Amino acid sequence: MTLLHEKTRRALPLPASSGCVDRPVLKERGQQEVFCGLTGIMWLHRKIQDAFFLIVGSRTCAHLMQSAAGVMIFAEPRFGTAIMEERDLAGLADMNDELDSVVEKLLARRPDIRLLFLVGSCPSEVIKLDLDRAAQRLSQIHSPQVRILNYSGSGIETTFTQGEDACLAALVPLLPPEPDSAPAALMVVGALADVVEDQFGRLFDQLGIGPVRFLPARLADDMPPVGPNTLILLAQPFLTDTVRALEERGATLIQAPYPLGADGTTAWLKAAADAFNVDAETFETVTQAPRKRAERAVGLHRENLQGKRVFFFPDSQLEIPLARFLGNELGMSALEVGTPYLDKRLMAHDIAALPEEVTISEGQHVDKQMDRCRAARPDIAVCGLGLANPLEVEGITTKWSIELVFTPIQGYEQAGDLAELFARPLNRRTRLEV
Repeated sequence: MTLLHEKTRRALPLPASSGCVDRPVLKERGQQEVFCGLTGIMWLHRKIQDAFFLIVGSRTCAHLMQSAAGVMIFAEPRFGTAIMEERDLAGLADMNDELDSVVEKLLARRPDIRLLFLVGSCPSEVIKLDLDRAAQRLSQIHSPQVRILNYSGSGIETTFTQGEDACLAALVPLLPPEPDSAPAALMVVGALADVVEDQFGRLFDQLGIGPVRFLPARLADDMPPVGPNTLILLAQPFLTDTVRALEERGATLIQAPYPLGADGTTAWLKAAADAFNVDAETFETVTQAPRKRAERAVGLHRENLQGKRVFFFPDSQLEIPLARFLGNELGMSALEVGTPYLDKRLMAHDIAALPEEVTISEGQHVDKQMDRCRAARPDIAVCGLGLANPLEVEGITTKWSIELVFTPIQGYEQAGDLAELFARPLNRRTRLEV
């Protein structure tokens, strides 16, 4: 085993909803086209500044990460791959001894690491390498300087955003307990770009909501406490396992739509404000100016997007909130909204905001969905990179769904950027046809 480093519109109120939304969902089972959970490391390694993600996998895993990251030659990111060689796969070497040696060398080289994730891959899971036990053994050796956890990023079971869910769920048992006498605290859950996190922090402060903490924190030693007085507000919709783990620690989920666009961000903040008894006048005073800026920014793209039809292939689990944003705030029509997995409780508000005629599908059967997309001839299809080229050749404009995860799109100040991400490929198509 060797270690390889990877170089003017009125806001539309969203419908209130709680619990499951009872509407038909098309269940798809078949061939899938999606990145694996390892890809989540691309944004997580930037977020947790003193963590390191050690993938236990093959050279294919390493090449995937290098390609996805586009790492410059001078960069030294906070992730790498412990390459499983032929001897490891054939059982001719003791994998645990080799892993211990790799971790020891890594920590000696990078003394700044405070949190180390052992990330499982398809190869490590196929040979049944017990990384959970390895993480416990290595934690005993290297604590208290370094905490060592593990989670699976295997493409056998996960889509790429589920990598973040698995990572944060692995963190929850290590979160410090909240004191019994602690006041109610808000925990915003889901990795956000630092600039977006800072914007939300200022808004919560102006609303008088606090203390407010974010999971994941930027440093390993700053992870938030959790307990019965913790209220959870999700910034990302793909965190089913993390929510379950936090609720087992006593936390309570605030039901809300997701902060995409002017309406979505307002409704998201309003859910938190109501939970902390912020009066309506204060809420309006704090949110009025940024909401109007967001509405103006989104409005710049409405003329180009209004009436356009969009088809979502299942990929990132952001599809339902995005369809709500495009319909409510830009006047687009969603033909089909596919998502890899559907947690109706976490998606309740956004599902309720979709028109009844919109088809919601869960899971994937690539051939059938491609046929439906071809028959519908949408103005734009949101899909993974593997489907984009075939659709473009057939004259269907595409938007890469992974770009919507890598790009800061949450909050008021990013609402115009989010709208532009959909306007840009249509504008490009128009220019090419001239």
